[in-house]
Amino acid sequence: MLDSLLDHPSDAKLLGLPGDELLGEAGFNRLRWRCRRGLLENDLIIEKFFKSHGHRLTVANARALYEIMRLTDNDLLDILLNRVSTPIEALIHNIKDSDFRATKEKPEILEVLALLKGSDNGENSTSVKKI
Repeated sequence: MLDSLLDHPSDAKLLGLPGDELLGEAGFNRLRWRCRRGLLENDLIIEKFFKSHGHRLTVANARALYEIMRLTDNDLLDILLNRVSTPIEALIHNIKDSDFRATKEKPEILEVLALLKGSDNGENSTSVKKI
């Protein structure tokens, strides 16, 4: 079974909290610190994301973002720039695409990735349903 941060978040203080609860200031600060990356390009995209959506992040969004941060810097940038077709979950868990077909990607991760991508290319945040 895949080890999922949505089930076991990096921030233990998120355990037991309902997913639709807004992320508090301390949780937001921990998440923002964890999202710092080695590639400047990723940092710039993530910073725009936090400026656009930080005040509306929920516990579910934070859990998904923690899981996304398991990606290597290069994989994350490739996803944000739409340069890969490999399922995101396969990249996160380092699974070959052919071995991954039976597993379905988590909608929470896809929603946060859509927001991250939207923050980078100037799309209006209202184009995404959740958050």
